[in-house]
Amino acid sequence: MSKIPVAIVGATGLAGQQFVAALAGHPELVITQLCASARSAGKRYGEALRDDRGALHWYCQEPLPDVIAAMPVVDAEALDPKGLGCIFTAIEAEPARVLEPRYAAETPVISTASAFRYDDDVPVFIPGVNHDHTRLIDVQRRNRGWRGFISPGPNCTTVGLALTLAPLHAAFGVRRVIMTSMQSCSGAGRSPGVVALDIIDNVVPFIPKEEDKVQIETRKILGALAGDRITPADFPVSCTCTRVPVLEGHTEAVFVELARPATVDAARAAMAGFGAELLAQGLPSAPRRLIAISDDPYRPQPRLDRDADGGMATTVGRLREDPALPNGLKYVLVSHNTKMGAAKGAVLTAEILMRKGYIGK
Repeated sequence: MSKIPVAIVGATGLAGQQFVAALAGHPELVITQLCASARSAGKRYGEALRDDRGALHWYCQEPLPDVIAAMPVVDAEALDPKGLGCIFTAIEAEPARVLEPRYAAETPVISTASAFRYDDDVPVFIPGVNHDHTRLIDVQRRNRGWRGFISPGPNCTTVGLALTLAPLHAAFGVRRVIMTSMQSCSGAGRSPGVVALDIIDNVVPFIPKEEDKVQIETRKILGALAGDRITPADFPVSCTCTRVPVLEGHTEAVFVELARPATVDAARAAMAGFGAELLAQGLPSAPRRLIAISDDPYRPQPRLDRDADGGMATTVGRLREDPALPNGLKYVLVSHNTKMGAAKGAVLTAEILMRKGYIGK
């Protein structure tokens, strides 16, 4: 089977590099275009990542493949979407508002940007959680007259929360959620980011726009598709989002009021067995399990658990009853913000949409 040609827009940035790492050597998708700003256009990709002193600014743990380093960088404004099976975008919301509809007129766009997350006809997918929202792509195409579509991933902090709530909501119903996050520095990117003197020996108690994103996106992702739009889940989500001196991996303390009583063992079983239908498909980027459960009272920890199943499994620990809430449970999770929460999760979404006929046909 011939591979589907794809482009990465914003390829020189931190999120774009993560797409390069996730797609290098992919068995079904092949990078044929690397796109960035006019400043990088015309250079080889490896050259575009070097500063004036020759230092290579490649931030992924995986090595940069020589064949990709030698590829020319194309101006994102000049990218022709025709002939591409999918375009992965890793750009800020403002340019995404302009470029993504231009691409989507012809070609599917899988995005990390927030520009279209909150539009009524745009699905926000988490692999294994809300595949029933796929029909919204047909609505979007009809509404906008596009051959392609835009499918943005959620905020990286939303991923671990919504993923672990999904089996609880399906089995017992959720009435209320309270969450405090301890988010890694990589979630802020490199520029403007979090400067070292702000974060070392410190906890920053506010991340602009983060809490609103998590609260809105969680309810949309766990909502029900009715007709041509999603009815958000009918429970409130309250969160406090903080930045901590951890390189990668978001930790979240979650408190849940359920609609029906559930024992800790029942909740654990619901989480541990979640996503079996997706995992049975053997998709290239899928983990062995979506949620890993730890019985160690000192886990999960980002340094020990963020790389579970290649960074694609969310680890849950300290699952216990919460006496302060009716039918209450509480737990701690660690989710890899730059793997499942960003590029690699977006690639898995693309693999799912390929199986459903929305990409590659």
